[in-house]
Amino acid sequence: MRSEAKTVDAYLAQLPEDRRAAISAVREVILENLPHGYEESMNWGMIAYEVPLSTYPDTYNGQPLAYAALASQKNHMAVYLSGIYMDEKAREKFERDYRATGKRIDVGKSCVRFRKLEDLPLPVIGEAIAYLPADEFVERVKAVHSPRQASKKGR
Repeated sequence: MRSEAKTVDAYLAQLPEDRRAAISAVREVILENLPHGYEESMNWGMIAYEVPLSTYPDTYNGQPLAYAALASQKNHMAVYLSGIYMDEKAREKFERDYRATGKRIDVGKSCVRFRKLEDLPLPVIGEAIAYLPADEFVERVKAVHSPRQASKKGR
């Protein structure tokens, strides 16, 4: 369910009450733990937490670097955690910590799906959000994409 909302408030307003409450609670945890340098916006039809183009304009797709996102999908809600999924040890720690809470983990490619707020261990989500400062995230992205971009420019 991709939203056409232009603001976070508009996105939240279009959600059913139960989902609005859950997404709002997760959003609050994200904002409390979000390192300096990331900005909240609407992008990709969801609430996004990104490195703005003013900080790092040389992205492969001309869009801000997405660090995390929060979305209400058709059959679930999801938190996207690019930062921990680009680091095998961080991902393993996240999944181990998540399982240690006794909650069932439902992960996809860089996302954690949940059906209700009680399914999500908010302290573990907060720790995952706090994991990677924006400048380090940019450096990791550069290290991965720079050789590919250089080869494209050299063609």
